[in-house]
Amino acid sequence: MTGHRGDDRAAPRRRGQGELETQVLAALRAAPGPATAGWVRERIGGDLAYTTVVTILTRLHVKGAVARERSGRSFQWTAVADEAGLAALRMRRVLDSEDDREAVLTSFVSTLSPGDERLLRALLEAAEPSEEGD
Repeated sequence: MTGHRGDDRAAPRRRGQGELETQVLAALRAAPGPATAGWVRERIGGDLAYTTVVTILTRLHVKGAVARERSGRSFQWTAVADEAGLAALRMRRVLDSEDDREAVLTSFVSTLSPGDERLLRALLEAAEPSEEGD
């Protein structure tokens, strides 16, 4: 039975925050070399506008996740970070936007699973020797 509320068709799924950046970065990482925005758009598929892809690439460039070089009137793009690096950049941006860094880090650490907490401790311990020389 079809209703009159317009729920016969599913609404297009909205991408989660950062999902499009992750898709663009993954496409660039799969490229055989520097790629154009048009090439990235073809690989991602869907109904993305070319300008949307350029906007995402530009945002990734500002974050340091991709590099670009001029190619005629446009750019060729290259991934310089992987998905983990992009997530770390996002985490850093959130941390940098808060006034009370200690409170944010304390809250974050208190929500870690025991395994993640052990991993974080090991990573911090491994990083200490390189920072002693600073």
